[in-house]
Amino acid sequence: MDGSMVSEQAAAPTETDGASFEAFVAARGDALWRSAWLLTSDRQLAEDLVQTALAKSWRAWSRVGPDSFEAYVRRVLFTTYVSWWRRKWRGERPTADLPETSTPTVDTDARNDLVAALATLPRGQKAVVVLRYFEDLTEQQTADVLGISTGTVKSQCSRALTSLRSSPHLQQEDGTDGGQP
Repeated sequence: MDGSMVSEQAAAPTETDGASFEAFVAARGDALWRSAWLLTSDRQLAEDLVQTALAKSWRAWSRVGPDSFEAYVRRVLFTTYVSWWRRKWRGERPTADLPETSTPTVDTDARNDLVAALATLPRGQKAVVVLRYFEDLTEQQTADVLGISTGTVKSQCSRALTSLRSSPHLQQEDGTDGGQP
């Protein structure tokens, strides 16, 4: 065994860590899933993304500690999301024609319009918008989570908001802007 294997085994989470990790997942799992859903626009992909981020983060629990672990998991979640495009197969798409029909409510329409508008953004811009406006992080916190500079956060956010303002998904019936995100 080399030295790196020994240190990894020594850093393995203990049974006590497992209980506190489970408490963390129970307390913050829904918030992590919401962020993942806003990024992926898909319930199952969001669940997969959260599961992957938690699995990647598990071994760091005792090293990072519970106080800053959420930030650590969020960074893993967002960097995993950004890297998924390299492996995603885009050949087959489900159809829009479903066997049953329903009448969506106004709130559902607005949410679907927002998700559709977010889906048009590049991954980096989408990650910045979700962190800044849905997770309510500061520019510096967003930069820390994504591992980029504050200036990059500002420029990505500016480009994303410009795209969202001109998005046909967010235009009201009378042709006016539906409000700023």
